[in-house]
Amino acid sequence: MSEQNNRNRPIIYLAATGHGFGHAVRLATVADAIQKLHPESLLIMATTAPRWLLESYVLGDFIYRPLAFDVGVIQSDSFTMDKPATLKRMQEIYQKRQALMAAEINFIKTNKVGLILADIPPLMAPIAQLAGVPCWMMSNFGWDLIYKAWGQEWDDIVAWIKDCYQQCDRLFRLPMSEPMTAFKNVTDVGLTGGNPRYTIDELREKFKITSSQEQTILLTFGGLGLQQIPYQNLAQFSDWQFITFDRHAPDLSNIIKITDSFYRPVDFMPLCGRVVSKPGFSTFAETMRLDIPIISLVRDDFAETPFLLEGIRNYADHQIIDPHSFYQGNWNFLKQSPNPPKMGKTLPKNGADVIAKAVVDYFQELY
Repeated sequence: MSEQNNRNRPIIYLAATGHGFGHAVRLATVADAIQKLHPESLLIMATTAPRWLLESYVLGDFIYRPLAFDVGVIQSDSFTMDKPATLKRMQEIYQKRQALMAAEINFIKTNKVGLILADIPPLMAPIAQLAGVPCWMMSNFGWDLIYKAWGQEWDDIVAWIKDCYQQCDRLFRLPMSEPMTAFKNVTDVGLTGGNPRYTIDELREKFKITSSQEQTILLTFGGLGLQQIPYQNLAQFSDWQFITFDRHAPDLSNIIKITDSFYRPVDFMPLCGRVVSKPGFSTFAETMRLDIPIISLVRDDFAETPFLLEGIRNYADHQIIDPHSFYQGNWNFLKQSPNPPKMGKTLPKNGADVIAKAVVDYFQELY
């Protein structure tokens, strides 16, 4: 590559909250779309999400930088939140912010980064300002929304987060979102998500899936999973087949455990009549992009949840079940028909491509 081409090569720094897998997944779908549009782009992925997860979405090369600039929520599984530990960790990040920022500003300048895209660590906006590069963000919620709901002891952290977000140059607001009023420049986009990489016949043959689509169910509860999934309920569905990524699931004749990291939940969704999940944007978005009905648990005390559940009520075939029906019930909800969407399946499905095109267009105009 010539010196001129190297100087004009887009270098994009992508930073994801290391909270579960969802933020890293949707950022990785954009990273992959950027590479497809402009293969010469150099991608730097900064997140504590595991490299194998990023590689399952980003097919080309990238630089992996396992760093955290926020904490999201400290959890033992997808529902159990440790708020005191989360507050303590966020206070530590606030107190050490100058040192955190200084090291990364130096990295960004040294590596001639041209644009930061974040989902959605607040500290990336002031880092970008001081590094002299634009900061764009993408999300359906900000961490100020989540923490504000947890009481007055969070007020100082919430105010700091809002100040950070106000320094962001552009927000791509995803569907099923809160208003995100801290951001000054907002562009609404469609759903993000990966595309299945295998045909239905390939997967049926490899995993010996013989049940009908209607009686094939994907159980997926995000990167942190759920403790004590009541697998004993599956005994009454002996003719059905359940697909799970839970390595600790029991060995039952109607459970297929996926343990290879190159497979993703989205790869199996087209096989399935329904996807059983907890409220999570990435799972919902990938399911909705494929028009698969969603069965979702409710989740209390997480302020994003009402926006997600309203999203599937409006735009997806859905069932919303309470924890008792899931943990203590007999799973009769699987024998009931999903509810149709109130507003139809009308959400655009090209969010990752739209964001990627905006990134590539920015560099083309720059050069």
